[in-house]
Amino acid sequence: MPSVTLGLEQLIASPPRWMRHARIGLLCNSASVDSNLVHSRLRLKSEWGDQLKALYSPQHGLFAEKQDNMIESGHREDPLLGIPVFSLYSQTRIPTLEMFDPMDVLLVDLQDVGTRVYTFIYTMSYCMEAARQAGKKVVVLDRPNPIGGVAVEGNCLTPEWRSFVGRYPMPMRHGMTVGELALLFNAAYGIGCDLQVMPMRGWRRDMLFGETGLPWVAPSPNLPNPVAALVYPGQVIWEGTNVSEGRGTTQPFELFGAPYLDPGGILDVIDMDAVAGSILRMVEFEPTSNKWQAQACRGFQIHVTDPDRFKPFTASLSLLQAVMRCHPDHFDWHPGPYEYEYQRLPIDLILGDQQVRKQLTAMVPVSTLETQWQDGLSAFRDLRQNHLMYA
Repeated sequence: MPSVTLGLEQLIASPPRWMRHARIGLLCNSASVDSNLVHSRLRLKSEWGDQLKALYSPQHGLFAEKQDNMIESGHREDPLLGIPVFSLYSQTRIPTLEMFDPMDVLLVDLQDVGTRVYTFIYTMSYCMEAARQAGKKVVVLDRPNPIGGVAVEGNCLTPEWRSFVGRYPMPMRHGMTVGELALLFNAAYGIGCDLQVMPMRGWRRDMLFGETGLPWVAPSPNLPNPVAALVYPGQVIWEGTNVSEGRGTTQPFELFGAPYLDPGGILDVIDMDAVAGSILRMVEFEPTSNKWQAQACRGFQIHVTDPDRFKPFTASLSLLQAVMRCHPDHFDWHPGPYEYEYQRLPIDLILGDQQVRKQLTAMVPVSTLETQWQDGLSAFRDLRQNHLMYA
């Protein structure tokens, strides 16, 4: 039996009185399932029948069928329920007020992955803003942070580098659940909508996803398992480079490499303390799509052996700097476009501050960068403390 009861299951077990007659909308995708893998829209339909009026889908589509970076999903009709599905990753990433006409209450049931650049949390924030404007209520059905709620890591995004992969001044690894983030966005970042969070029961901040007893369903095509989610806060930075992050393989983000990469040379120069809690296993792989398609890439698979010691952002930044040091004539930054940004470099959007790229290029040690980030991290920890819901 799962040790964690989801916010979805708590809502159904103890429905608020206002649910009796409310028209319901649901922001969801294929990972929005209960502990028995029944989808939340089917659970809501079973409990509230025709009160469920519309669905809303984030990046990658209702069934997480679309790939990354500006591959849009269209509006559609749900094949089982026959109700409209409004895509929030299509002509607009911001819901129009007309999209909210069919419902009174928007339920948000999304599996976040604990990383600043994951777009689902910003889709939620835009929905919260639209709900405030339209006079609608938002209820977030909370889910676990799959990489835990204790560790906080990385630099905080600076305001001039806001984008759809970073709206707010948070670190790369924020250590909050999607419900806690909604509370933070609403109060600290001034959204001010009519918000309620339906908490989980049994979740602890030190839990990784495998300890919850819940089934994992990939929230997006390239996070097929919780291990990929655990390395993602660091490995996502390869998206801003000409190094493959493993897309087009069966182990995205766990694998990384390029045809020009010399794994032995990387191991010679990297500070092994930076990758503590993991083993770098030398590999070759051929992506079937995306960067270096059908070409042999040399690199590594990251095997996390001690999640408590492993710092994904530190590890991947150190690996990135080692690649830059070993391959100055072959390494390059990805030119974009990236998430509807056509001028700014993708790596700067991902890192949330152009200065990080410049310091990495100047070979400033990652340990020095980490020291520089501590004041911002401390301030974020103090800010988030007001919105944490779990011990």
